[in-house]
Amino acid sequence: MKEFKVGIIGATGMVGQRFISLLEKHPWFHPVVLAASARSAGKTYEEAVGRRWAMDTPIPERIKKMVVLDAEADREKIAGIADFVFCAVSLDKAGTRALEEVYAKLECPVISNNSAHRATPDVPMIIPEINDDHAALIDIQRKRLGTKRGFIAVKSNCSLQSYVPALHPLMEAFGVTKALACTYQAISGAGKTFSTWPEMADNVIPFISGEEEKSEQEPLKIWGKIGSEGIVPAKGPSITTQCLRVNVSDGHMAAVFASFAKKPTLEQIREKWAAFSGEPQKLGLPSAPKQFLHYFEESDRPQPKLDRMLENGMAVSVGRLREDTQYDVKFVCLSHNTLRGAAGGAVLMAELLAAKGYLD
Repeated sequence: MKEFKVGIIGATGMVGQRFISLLEKHPWFHPVVLAASARSAGKTYEEAVGRRWAMDTPIPERIKKMVVLDAEADREKIAGIADFVFCAVSLDKAGTRALEEVYAKLECPVISNNSAHRATPDVPMIIPEINDDHAALIDIQRKRLGTKRGFIAVKSNCSLQSYVPALHPLMEAFGVTKALACTYQAISGAGKTFSTWPEMADNVIPFISGEEEKSEQEPLKIWGKIGSEGIVPAKGPSITTQCLRVNVSDGHMAAVFASFAKKPTLEQIREKWAAFSGEPQKLGLPSAPKQFLHYFEESDRPQPKLDRMLENGMAVSVGRLREDTQYDVKFVCLSHNTLRGAAGGAVLMAELLAAKGYLD
């Protein structure tokens, strides 16, 4: 595989920091340009981040002295340097949509961690093991944008990265008709640590703005079909969610309840999970977990503290599968929200698109 020069837009935020730490030793992708808001522009990365660096490992030496550019004012310069950019900006949705389209029209592909374009019909929203075929939307999108190389691809919301992968292999075989997912989401999903959000210690907040709507609607795009102008969302299954912020540093959990058109046995469900793999595993992509779904037999697993870093934080953990009195079955899922759910998932998506030739 060829090597790519990468830009990181929104490099000083928590997801931007995660991109930097993930790409430090990446075999294909090498950061060459960092960008953030105007208040960070002109500073070295080390100066711009200051005490806000939240990763477990230090800032890579090569990155410390890189001068941060202005994501908006320097967009033509950035697009001229990078083969593509990862985008994790903190603008409002209208501002994010406009900025990402500008980069795409400058013939610089955008791999986005933002939500602004998730509902855009011709923008693929890819979980690489599940809907890699949606990369074909890029051809439709390029026609609309009038570009040859430029496009936008987005990752889905981090809250559904645990339960949608667990439901997916059951869909075709057994016909999931409805699902309830209660998510328990770590504070890093809000870009926070316990030092910056002390009120989360010994606390649970039963509301995360916009999260339940995303968790209920985005799976239907992921499971949708490609039409002439973009994705036609799936009509089902019916999904309802409730999303809570809990006092955990990293790792989103979901308590899932599901019913089926053809009720499987518990053993059949476990067999489907164990056998499931996707295009990243077939291609041997650098960030892909060898086993995407891991089932724990122990009654007290998975746990964020023990299991969020499974396969470098890119696997999904499942446990506590049992029959339910209101739905057919219930189980618990866990995924690392800033790795599989955010930057890591975006890097894996970029690897998939590179392997398919969309970044050439």
